[in-house]
Amino acid sequence: MKHLLKMMDLSTEEILEILNLADQLKYEQEHGIPHKALSGKTLGMIFQKASTRTRVSFETGMYQLGGNALFLSASELQIGRGEPVQDTARVLSRYINGIMIRTFEQSEVENLAEYGSIPIINGLTDLSHPCQVLADLMTVREYKNNLEGLNMCYIGDGNNMANSLTVGCLKVGMNVSLACPEGYHPASTVLEFAKQYPDNFKLVSDPMEAAADADVLFTDVWASMGQEGEAEQRKAAFKGYQINDEIMKVAKPDAMVQHCLPAHREEEITTKVFEQHANQIFDEAENRLHAQKAVMVMLMSDKD
Repeated sequence: MKHLLKMMDLSTEEILEILNLADQLKYEQEHGIPHKALSGKTLGMIFQKASTRTRVSFETGMYQLGGNALFLSASELQIGRGEPVQDTARVLSRYINGIMIRTFEQSEVENLAEYGSIPIINGLTDLSHPCQVLADLMTVREYKNNLEGLNMCYIGDGNNMANSLTVGCLKVGMNVSLACPEGYHPASTVLEFAKQYPDNFKLVSDPMEAAADADVLFTDVWASMGQEGEAEQRKAAFKGYQINDEIMKVAKPDAMVQHCLPAHREEEITTKVFEQHANQIFDEAENRLHAQKAVMVMLMSDKD
């Protein structure tokens, strides 16, 4: 594992190794055990999209690991004035020990990895959100004690979350059911990948069908960053694609709910269901910190 670019690049063993290390680091943090695995290291954080959880969790994580984090706004870098990403990659590789980038195009992340000589971490693209899904899997395992054989339901837009959840959940042995409206399906590469799991994957248009017997239900906003101009069109398209009391009734009685946040209550999820599962959702948000610390340690620490 040289980079974290998308879930499809990780093996099952690598995913579980990250989760196990994240559990260890969380335990150490909660018990005041120092873990300065990245002492003297610097992470550059390039942001071309706004962020709350990604920036704070990476910056805090680097501090807790003994390193430093540099916030690099795209508007303040030469990349924002037309410098090729491959040149930025080669320059930053001579200054710092790793790059986390939150951007639109997956190709920018891939180019950084191709031309740079340091680890690259995808903090979110329109295609993939691997850091979030690692935190999601960590949280589900905390609550359910296992991942293999669990039924995962995702209701909503076939966006970066649907893409990464599909791949990550299938790789750890979960059954995946997606409910997405026509025209809002996951990426074709993800659907092609899922064909390897014909008994464990289904894509349907009916949320009730997808949610039946679910152990964990996921959703996301109907209009992601950069899609604000489509908000009204999407509200019409996603009518009925909501986690609510009716959906929860067909899931398992002890089903948990996850949301990557921010949440638009009364759109993709009702306020009632959100608040009933708020502890699970905010544990999920916290676990961004621990999962990302595990990724940074695996990628950036000095190897024996």
